[in-house]
Amino acid sequence: MTSLSADVTTEVLVVGAGPAGLLLACELALAGVRTRVVDKRAQAHRESRALNLHPRSIELMDMRGLAGRFLAAGRTVPGWQFTASLKRPLDFTVLDTRHPYALLLAQSRTEALLAERARELGVPVHRGCEAVALRQDPGGAEADVDGPGGRVTVRAAYVAGCDGGRSFVREAAGIGFPGTPESMTAIVGDFAAADHADNELARRHGVLVARLEDGLTRFVVMDPARIRVPSTEPVTLEEFRTSLRQVCGTDCGIGRPRWLSRFGNATRLAETYRRGRILLAGDAAHVHFPVGAQGLNTGLQDAMNLGWKLAATLRGRAPAGLLDTYHDERHRTGRELTDLTRAQTLLVELPLTAPYGAAAGLLCELLDTLIGLPEVNRHLAGRLSALDTAYPPAGSGAHPLTGRRMPDIPLTTAGGTTTRLYEHLHDGRFVLLHLGGGGGPADRAYGAAHVRTVRALPAAPGEEPSSLPAATEVLVRPDGHVAWATGTTRPRDLRAERARALARWTSAHGAA
Repeated sequence: MTSLSADVTTEVLVVGAGPAGLLLACELALAGVRTRVVDKRAQAHRESRALNLHPRSIELMDMRGLAGRFLAAGRTVPGWQFTASLKRPLDFTVLDTRHPYALLLAQSRTEALLAERARELGVPVHRGCEAVALRQDPGGAEADVDGPGGRVTVRAAYVAGCDGGRSFVREAAGIGFPGTPESMTAIVGDFAAADHADNELARRHGVLVARLEDGLTRFVVMDPARIRVPSTEPVTLEEFRTSLRQVCGTDCGIGRPRWLSRFGNATRLAETYRRGRILLAGDAAHVHFPVGAQGLNTGLQDAMNLGWKLAATLRGRAPAGLLDTYHDERHRTGRELTDLTRAQTLLVELPLTAPYGAAAGLLCELLDTLIGLPEVNRHLAGRLSALDTAYPPAGSGAHPLTGRRMPDIPLTTAGGTTTRLYEHLHDGRFVLLHLGGGGGPADRAYGAAHVRTVRALPAAPGEEPSSLPAATEVLVRPDGHVAWATGTTRPRDLRAERARALARWTSAHGAA
């Protein structure tokens, strides 16, 4: 942590040092963009808060060479609950990924690992510094920040609001936050003492139970008698014990609470993720009931999408309109997320509501049966894990890979070395992947240092994911999504397609 004691100028000011803000700062710094982070909290969160990373988020870390750090800090489980009202969890092991699991990792630990990476990249993180005023003009934006040394002004080309559901940046920018208000709450607690013999009994009654690091156990309880209590009302240990007894007949031996909280189902989506020089990511852009553990993960994916686009804009290598695609792509994803979580939340609430409880229980039994069907499990697991997130191509006739996430396929380079695709993404550049087996782009840079060319073949027949359409060339974005792909083999047509794709996405010339 560094002090902020005088007016400063930077290229990007990130407000909020949560997971989205820290990852965004890391992405910008990786691209050489001068970035500062401010956060009004004097210290990082010590509570566990959000609980896990889904497969796509682990892939994002793998793209930057960080997956090992995160996997070493947590514990993997083969799937996750679609909702707590269903007995059968989704099975992630069927997904086409090197990381077919959820990683149980407290948010506090995720933030610590990202803060460590930010330090390595030289990003100043100023804690105890609260943004209290925000202004923008055609040339940039500035924020007044109150901190230990008094009020200072930070001038930046762009300001990114990653400051949570009550975002000051969003409100100061005049961005609306429409949605549905809180109508239901649940309680969550992390306990140093618990009787694990009762864990399965609690789960059968819809209580989420998860063993955490440091000997803690997480319980999430929805007591029908208490689901209308406002989220602003504090939670006590006695209330938690009483609700557990009410729901499953035992208090599960809980004691020595480390963190108790109440959360609601308010669901809101920012009207826009960008207003001029102001951008939003993470909970500042979307809030919802934390069913399916999707919030933190979606925020990380926001940051990964925004980072390379903002860096390209600042470095003058962004084609016209590139930064606007951040809103276009992620707002659509945010809408899909909030729609899905509203449906999931209803599946949680209806069994707890007297007029619908019996019928809702039958509905949940039916859904448990359906999740047991491979095609249903695959569909819902793909959505929950974010592996199926795809951005629509701009025009018709695009290759089926376009807009999809590119799997981490094994590759054999021209020299016979076996690598993985994600190893070529560690420095955050585009990867132009030639899979034609001869006569390809070899090591040409195509006039752009930010495009790496890789000539390779899949390491062995059948090792590529079964869902991967055939292609001769693929342009992979820094966030791992496919900008362009083709199955063309005729050299003249291939050169023309490649040139158009490179110009559209990277401003590189793409000449043969």
